[in-house]
Amino acid sequence: MLSVKASDKVLWLKNLSFCTYIPIMLNLEEPSVIDKLSRFCGDKVKMFSSNPCVIRESGKGTGHCWLEGSSLHPSKSSNYEHTEEVYPWRRQMKNVSPGDFFNCTPASMSRKHGVFGSVPDTCYLPDRSYSSHCNDKCTRDNKLLRSIPEYVKIVEVGPRDGLQNEKEIVPTAVKVQLIKLLVSSRLPIVEATSFVSPKWVPQLADAKDVMEAIRTVDGARFPVLTPNLKGFEAAVAAGAKEVAIFASASESFSKSNINCSIEDSLIRYHDVAVAARKLSIPVRGYISCVVGCPEEGVVSPSKVAYVAKELYDMGCYEISLGDTIGVGTPVITKIIDCQVKGFLQPPMSTVVPMLEDVIDVVPINSLAVHFHDTYGQALSNILASLQMGITTVDSSVSGLGGCPYAKGASGNVATEDVVYMLNGLGVKTNVDLGKLMSAGDFICQYLGRKSGSKTAIALSRIRFPASKL
Repeated sequence: MLSVKASDKVLWLKNLSFCTYIPIMLNLEEPSVIDKLSRFCGDKVKMFSSNPCVIRESGKGTGHCWLEGSSLHPSKSSNYEHTEEVYPWRRQMKNVSPGDFFNCTPASMSRKHGVFGSVPDTCYLPDRSYSSHCNDKCTRDNKLLRSIPEYVKIVEVGPRDGLQNEKEIVPTAVKVQLIKLLVSSRLPIVEATSFVSPKWVPQLADAKDVMEAIRTVDGARFPVLTPNLKGFEAAVAAGAKEVAIFASASESFSKSNINCSIEDSLIRYHDVAVAARKLSIPVRGYISCVVGCPEEGVVSPSKVAYVAKELYDMGCYEISLGDTIGVGTPVITKIIDCQVKGFLQPPMSTVVPMLEDVIDVVPINSLAVHFHDTYGQALSNILASLQMGITTVDSSVSGLGGCPYAKGASGNVATEDVVYMLNGLGVKTNVDLGKLMSAGDFICQYLGRKSGSKTAIALSRIRFPASKL
């Protein structure tokens, strides 16, 4: 086991091909490993570069070293020539906000992000920084990623969709604080609450109080869910400036979720859309069970396209396509029917064919995707959607969520995981991942559970390392 001390350093050699973490222990209790590090560069790094990096002591006292060599790139050569350029890495501690590191994209990464201390919220920064070879052009030139949009709008649904399934009532003050923290992370849209009957969703019975508390909060839009004209009127009276309506592509789920058929729901929502148009209030549409239903199984893409066109024609500026039970996968080449320990694999549904049918009847810039992560497929489905031209993604902080009327539905895809993936793709979101993680940590601490975001869990370990590795 390797002890981690405050004086330890880590050099991060970052390039297009790989990432190498090299510990340099410079303290009185543990010997310096500069010599071993040099041998590491010679033995291990040479397979990646014709001019491997070499560490040598500066002779200026403890805490100083030099990094020689060119940037690393794939090469079969083992030539040990050193470049003329030498980069000094001096032990300078500077306070750095978590967002400065967590929000780096390949386009913005530079050597200044490369040296860490083991003290939370601080970094060791070099005197001289330079741009990484990896930039947006790298992503755009990749054949598989060429169609990825440059910017993706994230719609945060945690305060509504994330909390509606919680059994214990979350206090209004906690909901309001969560919303404020999410806004501080620069999320452009935060779905605040829902004006449904408290009989059906008691968790959101305080919708009016929540709207009153965030009336003066600037920096984001706060759409609210409205199931019918009565709910719409209550939302407007509470100060709502944007509303959302929700239909289903599954007849069975429509009846269990909103107590009416698909056609009856569309009639209700037409009345809401007409009333909203008179008040110049934007309306967003949701469609549940776009690839699979807990009762009907696989849902036909043509049914989704029909409902989407109806919502678009009645005036919805954007329609969010929701995989409510998280059974979707990007594409299936053949149907797999397997028996595992007595449980039949659920019918798998594909996202791409569904999107193809919907795009035929609704402009793609008016579509969004909303994936639950029940089978761990949400990020792959989002990536496939982006490749097809989708530019808006719904997600929930810390992966909160679930549907009280969809058996087996787990939480939404975690917003932190979506932002992390998009950062890695060089896609702009304008979201501060560090502050987003703080919002997730806040609500998870209140709920007494760990985050559902793998990114948040992993980065929290980096920010607050244990005493032993």
